[in-house]
Amino acid sequence: MTTETLQLHPDIAHALVGITTATLSTVLLEKGLRNVWMRGPAPLAGNRTRQAGRAFTLRFVPAREDLATPAAWASPVSTRTAIEAMPAGCIAVVDAMGVTDAGIFGDILCARMQKRGVSALITDGVVRDLVGVIDTGLPVWCRGTAAPASVAALTFVNWQEPIACGGVAVFPNDVVVADADGAVLIPAALLDEVVELAARKERFEEWAVRQVKNGAPLPGLYPPNAETKARYEAEIAQREGL
Repeated sequence: MTTETLQLHPDIAHALVGITTATLSTVLLEKGLRNVWMRGPAPLAGNRTRQAGRAFTLRFVPAREDLATPAAWASPVSTRTAIEAMPAGCIAVVDAMGVTDAGIFGDILCARMQKRGVSALITDGVVRDLVGVIDTGLPVWCRGTAAPASVAALTFVNWQEPIACGGVAVFPNDVVVADADGAVLIPAALLDEVVELAARKERFEEWAVRQVKNGAPLPGLYPPNAETKARYEAEIAQREGL
């Protein structure tokens, strides 16, 4: 619970909200990282606004009867305390072990997260109080909803430590981007390089889509051969007045 939470530079955040998780996952694959897409979390209630932020991690373990009780919600080690440590702009990433029969957060906790400026909640578990959660305006990616409270199946144990979410290893201050295709993790050490490569790939793919709509065949276009690369670079240079 002592990991310092870093801020995501505004320029990086701005760039990431313009890059799809599909593009990011491809760039990470090209760098040898295959396991970066979180299995299970999906946008709740059709939320399609892309979110990007540093990961603020929370971890649950299986419920143990002497610990997983409503009284535990008042403990210093609780989701309530963890939420008060979340900085504005972070993305709360919660390891719920894929449990789908107990909601980790409800409307009150989500409302507090939204009030604190948390960018999004991502979990491989589920939430409860669906209507109220939606009304908070907090973007949520999860596996669905359930009426029972978290303590029916889970014990909260810590925050800001390495976790697993949807089969992906998430460390505090890694960067997460989430959109209609789900959530993708960018290791903190690779952030600048991945953003640069992904922004470049995104620009090329937008150009390639225009070529396809104009009737261009795929072979040699995507992936581009030397001739296509030269044509693309020439058009970019002309557009930028180089």
